[in-house]
Amino acid sequence: MLAALVERWRPETHTFVLSIGEVTVTLEDVAHIFGLPIDGELVNGWTDSSSKFVQSQGIAISGRELSVSHNAKSYIMLGWVRRIRDAEPLHTEESIRRYVRCQIFCLLGSTLFTDKSTAYAHAKYLPLLCDFNRIHTYSWGSTCLAHFYRALCRASQYDTKEMDGPLNLLFVWAWERMPCLAPVPRQTLPPAEIPVARRWSHSERTTAWSSKTVETFRHDIDYM
Repeated sequence: MLAALVERWRPETHTFVLSIGEVTVTLEDVAHIFGLPIDGELVNGWTDSSSKFVQSQGIAISGRELSVSHNAKSYIMLGWVRRIRDAEPLHTEESIRRYVRCQIFCLLGSTLFTDKSTAYAHAKYLPLLCDFNRIHTYSWGSTCLAHFYRALCRASQYDTKEMDGPLNLLFVWAWERMPCLAPVPRQTLPPAEIPVARRWSHSERTTAWSSKTVETFRHDIDYM
């Protein structure tokens, strides 16, 4: 399904060109599917890949030194962050904040701003989590959509074989907007509530859907 959609993506318009016209994922879709804010402060800043900076930011977030990639010092092991998160006693307000920061960092690295490395997340997101009271003020939704567009534009290039980015956004959007592509009938799922992605999280793909080929999905898209 992913390949059938990517080959219809046009980087110049940021839209999928279908037989029925042009469609795209919007900020409203991101807000409904992921429940992210689409208004607020810009998600920006600087990137300092020095080991000293990464460790200082990591200590501020988790209370201990980080486990980083040996090949790229600016990447942090998500598995290590999850273990730190799960070990928090949650007895004090500060320990709860450390837990929440770790959870958000894992969400950023594994769902919203993913790259082709699923085991690591970039340390550039750490400064955004230092001020706990500002985390909710950022426009995470618009940043996620921009990352999504860039990932689709890269994936649409002829020499690219894989796609990174928030793939869950693309899948849920396609299943909600194009029922013929869904792995299960929508009427069998719980009612759609924000975040809409939640109602697809435990849906089991049917054997018929799993056995579909790229050609089958192309046909479904062309004749829906």
